Amino acid sequence: MENVKIPTLYPVKQALPKGDPVDIDRTLESDWERLGLADQVRGKRIALGFGSRGVASIDLIAKKLVALVKASGGQPFIVPAMGSHGGATPTGQIEVLDGLGISEETMGCPIHATMEVVNTGVTSTGLPAYIDKNVYEADGLIITNRAKVHTDFHGPHESGLLKMLAIGLGKETGARTIHQQATVGLRDYMPVIAQHLIENINFVAGFGVVEDGYHAVVHLEGFTADTVVAGDQRLLQQSRELMPRLPVEDIDVLIVDEMGKNISGAGMDTNIIGRWMVEGELEPTSPRIRRIVVLDLTPESHGNATTYGFADFMSKTLFDKIDFQKTMKNMFTSGSLKRCRMPLFFETDEETIRAAVYDAFRSDPSQCPNARVMRIKNTLEIESLWVSANILAELTGQESITLGETAVRAAGG
Repeated sequence: MENVKIPTLYPVKQALPKGDPVDIDRTLESDWERLGLADQVRGKRIALGFGSRGVASIDLIAKKLVALVKASGGQPFIVPAMGSHGGATPTGQIEVLDGLGISEETMGCPIHATMEVVNTGVTSTGLPAYIDKNVYEADGLIITNRAKVHTDFHGPHESGLLKMLAIGLGKETGARTIHQQATVGLRDYMPVIAQHLIENINFVAGFGVVEDGYHAVVHLEGFTADTVVAGDQRLLQQSRELMPRLPVEDIDVLIVDEMGKNISGAGMDTNIIGRWMVEGELEPTSPRIRRIVVLDLTPESHGNATTYGFADFMSKTLFDKIDFQKTMKNMFTSGSLKRCRMPLFFETDEETIRAAVYDAFRSDPSQCPNARVMRIKNTLEIESLWVSANILAELTGQESITLGETAVRAAGG
């Protein structure tokens, strides 16, 4: 394997789906007035829920919403809305928020974190609907989340405001209850449980975010209890139309520089890598990637390497950063145990990549120099890519592709 030749990589850029940027402060001020939220929060304790995803400009959105509650005469406090993330502990969830720029110091209001929940009753699904105890005891709730195509399933409601209500604010108990029902729980039961919560807690508003392929906020809209369900579905469709993709369908080895919870709930976006690994669900038909290599874990993940099992190979650098207690807690709650099967790991990036190339052509190692190799930073940032010569030849001449400088890169460098 030491003699395996790794193809040289060349830089390219692809044009991604792009929207018009949003003026966050002006949009929030406008929707605050349009929805009449000042009257609904005046003199009340208002919980503001934010999750663990790396939503673009989430710190700016959070700070503005806190300011609007205060200016309207309300008393804001922040709650983590992230299910079992952060090791399923209050301290861990506060740390996750801090990594997103949301802290008591930066926001100017308290953060109340608990894993205690209140059972608000049994829904028509036969499952109970749980809610964060601090939220239940508040006078009102405002949540903010990004609408996005889910990494486990497809349906009318995927990642968004309803999921944050049912799973994020259900904490570990609520998340586990829904995940125990596998895809049916996520696709069919989750929206019903969210609707039940909207009707049985003091729901004030939900602010939905849509990002374009460049991870910029291109839509920000507020919804009330009467409009949040339809709004969540509409924003999901808008997000689907703006979802970026890799520029080719067939790849022998995909090298991912980093994975992380701030990049995707699954560490790597399954819609980008073409792997779901969900019990009972068919795998996507594209893209077709034979081997995946992951080299690092983002600091914002706080050791949570959930779904490292998507990779076939990982570096020792990544392995050493894994907090197995946090990772296993999150994975066990999700129920997708296939996704946490341990990839092989090697001491250096180059050894790891070399092993993947060799394994892809194990039956005929002489074909290794012809491997179709692509390297990306992560599954959220796929504008700039490094590709082998055969992929470069396929992309050359396409309107959406810009060739990089003449510099080349060793795949292991």
